[in-house]
Amino acid sequence: MLDNNIKTQLKAYFEKIASPIVLTATLDNGDSSAQMLELLNEVAELSDKITVTTDGQSKNIPSFTVSKTGETARIAFSGLPMGHEMTSFILAILQSSGYPPKVEQDIIDRIRGIEGKMHFQTFISLSCHNCPDVVQALNLMAALNPNIEHEMIDGALYQGLVDQYKIMAVPTVIMNGEVFGQGRMTVEEIVAKLDTNSPQKDAAKLNAKDAFDMLIIGGGPAGSASAIYAARKGIRTGIVAERFGGQVMDTMGIENFISVQETQGPKLVQALEQHVKSYEVDIMNLQRANALRKTADGLEVELVNGAVLKSKAVILSTGARWREMNVPGEQEYRNKGVAYCPHCDGPLFKGKRVAVIGGGNSGVEAAIDLAGIVSHVTLIEFDSKLRADAVLQTKLNSLPNITIIKSALTKEVLGDGVKVNGLRYQDRTDNSEHTLELEGIFVQIGLLPNTDWLKGTLELSKHGEVIVDNKGETSMPGVFAAGDCTTVPYKQIIIAMGDGAKAALGAFDYLIRSSVVEPEKALAA
Repeated sequence: MLDNNIKTQLKAYFEKIASPIVLTATLDNGDSSAQMLELLNEVAELSDKITVTTDGQSKNIPSFTVSKTGETARIAFSGLPMGHEMTSFILAILQSSGYPPKVEQDIIDRIRGIEGKMHFQTFISLSCHNCPDVVQALNLMAALNPNIEHEMIDGALYQGLVDQYKIMAVPTVIMNGEVFGQGRMTVEEIVAKLDTNSPQKDAAKLNAKDAFDMLIIGGGPAGSASAIYAARKGIRTGIVAERFGGQVMDTMGIENFISVQETQGPKLVQALEQHVKSYEVDIMNLQRANALRKTADGLEVELVNGAVLKSKAVILSTGARWREMNVPGEQEYRNKGVAYCPHCDGPLFKGKRVAVIGGGNSGVEAAIDLAGIVSHVTLIEFDSKLRADAVLQTKLNSLPNITIIKSALTKEVLGDGVKVNGLRYQDRTDNSEHTLELEGIFVQIGLLPNTDWLKGTLELSKHGEVIVDNKGETSMPGVFAAGDCTTVPYKQIIIAMGDGAKAALGAFDYLIRSSVVEPEKALAA
């Protein structure tokens, strides 16, 4: 099951195991159980500190637990942890053994301080690139705190549990039988959600910080590039990020990042974060900006938690988010059939009927991907023609289980109160209305800039983009902007990075010039 290259890598990792580990499986005579046992035995052969037993008593078959020998297991895998989840499995072994995690000590202390019994279950799909972050975060918490248990559940393998909890999006986290959260969550986010005093604690720490020379709002490609260029100038630099990595974390395949033939969003974000952290940059993650003000001393950025950060210059790199349809039923059935990530949620609709909204590259690529999983895809495009690249349209038209409807305006998402069961659209050629019976709707209609909080503060375009000049400067002195939140055309990762570097250089030039006192003013003083 594991090739020799992977075995060599795992053997090196397992040299870090601090204490003996036991993998306890609950199996039957099925093929999935046979595959699981094969995987566990192959892993155990790579270290004399790992043993395998098959006397598990889990209700979920096949499954296995990971625990330090002699301790009660708190980490479980109901499903085969292959693909993206292999890393989750390896980390579970290391962290259960006592190997120190690469997490800030403050977070470790807060995890260990959590009280009350908590049983977490994370529903995943093996094609989901956001799921491992959640699985690894909760596994780490279980390894550190005896009050916490966590179980990864492959939704494709346990349809009964999927139906029981009405899972229609991954990752979905259940805590003590109730939905705790959906979508990608870091360990910091989970701890903050469990700690009701977290916002006040964070605000107090942030308010105590000295003023920055350059403060960057947003931690995507543009913000990362800005931070690196600023820090290399030797000035006090900070990043405020609601989610470090931004939209790139939700991007599966990246094949146009020059010099890197192919990569994935989370992998690129990891590299970005490592690069930024190699400099003296103060990263303030999980923080959202709420207001921007010009003061006599410079600039102030107020955060949602009430904290106020001061800086001589500010770079806005808040990026963009998926555009929503804004039709009745969309919010009601979000994550209940309405989805925005075909890579993550597609496997949950295996054998079902779905629609894709949008005929650009993203929409057509989503339809092509889904066609290999679902029974039928209906692609709905508002325009009279598709806007995707010709090669994608050729592939789309070659697939037998795809229907294309053009000149169509989506009017309403239909459902039974629990999940999506249809979609109503209007034919723009004759205004007639039609209803499609389906189980899923994937929205792929472009992006909106994350600039709502800036309205009335500085000049925005009619589309809500921050208007910038050729140096990235905005209408407010000392405030620069970069990336997808600006009027710069072509929203691409590589363009955002260059844009971020340019904005940092422009802001540094501003700092130099604004610090020089004109001779006449100096004499007058």
